[in-house]
Amino acid sequence: MALRHAVLAALLDGEFSGYQLAKAFDVGVANFWHALPQQLYTELARLEKEGLVEGRQVVQETRPNKRVFRVTDTGRDELEKFAASTSKPSFIRDDLLVKVQSADRIGTAQVIEQLDERVAAAEAKIALLDDLLRQMRGDADEEEFLRHGERIGPYLTCLRGVAFERGQRDWCLRIAAVLRERQAAHAGR
Repeated sequence: MALRHAVLAALLDGEFSGYQLAKAFDVGVANFWHALPQQLYTELARLEKEGLVEGRQVVQETRPNKRVFRVTDTGRDELEKFAASTSKPSFIRDDLLVKVQSADRIGTAQVIEQLDERVAAAEAKIALLDDLLRQMRGDADEEEFLRHGERIGPYLTCLRGVAFERGQRDWCLRIAAVLRERQAAHAGR
C-alpha cells in the first residue's frame, strides 16, 4: 500500500483541506497508516497532478483562502484496482522489540521504563479510539451500527486500531512484569 491509497480512502467522505486531512489521519487513519502533514501535502499535489483528486480554492473572509480536495472518478477507479489487488501480510518493525530482545544482556531498567511509557501511550490511544467509535455510531449500539450503519469502513479500521493498541498494552504489561521479576530475582542473589 502506498500513501496515495490511504489519502484517497480518507477523501471518500467528502472534501478536505490538507489541514483537515492531517487531522483525519491523526485520529482515524493513523491507526493503520502514519503520515506527517508535509507528506500529505506532497501527496495531495501528486494526486492532483495525476488526476486522482481535484482541488478547488475556497475563499474565506476572515482567514486565508484554502484549497480543498475530493476524489475524482479516476481516483475511485484507482482505489477499486487497489482493493482488488492481493494484500501483503503485515510485519512488525519496532525498535522496542530489539531492546527487549537484548534486555537480558544490556540491563532492563530503561527497557522497563520504555515498556511502561508504551502502556500509557496505548491506553491514551484506546481512549481516543473508543471515543471516536462512540461518535461514529451515535445512539446505535455496535451490533446495530455494524448491521445498518451507513459508512462502516472507518469504524471497522478503528476497531482494528483498538485491538492493536490493546494487544500492545497487554504485551508491554506482561513483558515489563517478567523483566521486573527477573530483575528482583537477580538483585536477591
